[in-house]
Parts: sequence; C-alpha cells; structure tokens
Amino acid sequence: MYKKILVPLDGSTLAEAVLPHAEAIAKAEGAEIVILRVPAIPAAELFARDPAIANSLREDIETETKDYINKTVEILKKENFHVTGVVQEGPVPETILAVAEETHADMIAMSTHGRTGVKRWLMGSVADRVVHYAHIPVMLIHPN
Repeated sequence: MYKKILVPLDGSTLAEAVLPHAEAIAKAEGAEIVILRVPAIPAAELFARDPAIANSLREDIETETKDYINKTVEILKKENFHVTGVVQEGPVPETILAVAEETHADMIAMSTHGRTGVKRWLMGSVADRVVHYAHIPVMLIHPN
C-alpha cells in the first residue's frame, strides 16, 4: 500500500518521536523512508550591515542540516531500511508538500509539537497546514 514515506524532521527529539512509527510502517510495507529537513535560515535583511555574518551563519546552518540528515540516514540504513535524505529550503509546510509530490511519497509521517493557545496562534501549526493541503495520507504523532 505504501511505497514511500516522507518524514519531515527539524532536529528536535519531539520531531523524531515519529521515527519508530514510520519505521514500523516501512518495515511492514517494504517502503522507502525519505527524511526531509527544511533548515531555518534567517532573512539576510537581519544582517544587512554585515553580509559576512549572514553568509557565515547560512553556511553553518547548511552544514549542520546536511550533517543531521546524513547521520539520520546512516542510522536507518544500519537498521536495514531503504532510506534517502533531502534538504530543501523554503516555507516549511509548503516545502513538505512540494517534496512529497516531487518524491512521489504515498504518506507523510510527522510529529506535532503540541502547541496550544497563543503559541499556536502566533507560530501557526505546520502539521495543520500539511494536513489541510496534502493530497496523500498524513500520520500525525503527538510526542507524548
């Protein structure tokens, strides 16, 4: 039923709570896992006075993001999963949906961060937007 499962991660243990669930489905279905990380890169305008700082910060974030993806992919490969890693920049919900389409994912599996009230209103919910606009099944795992 599922051939490819997209798993967006942000580097937090809360986001990684979805991994055992995605692994179980991948094992049962013989599916590939695609690990996605969308790096949070600050707008260059914040560092307009010193472009060198902006470039250095951007490089550090890109390096950390690639290292995280490579480490996560290697761990899953050692556990005999068919897995690939993707790093893609952009607005997080839209990027998740675009990568799901580009990779022909059959499912998106992700954790929610459990924000409520004002925090949710101010920060929005990536999970809500993905569920609302996805054209494929979305499995949400509450980390608790």
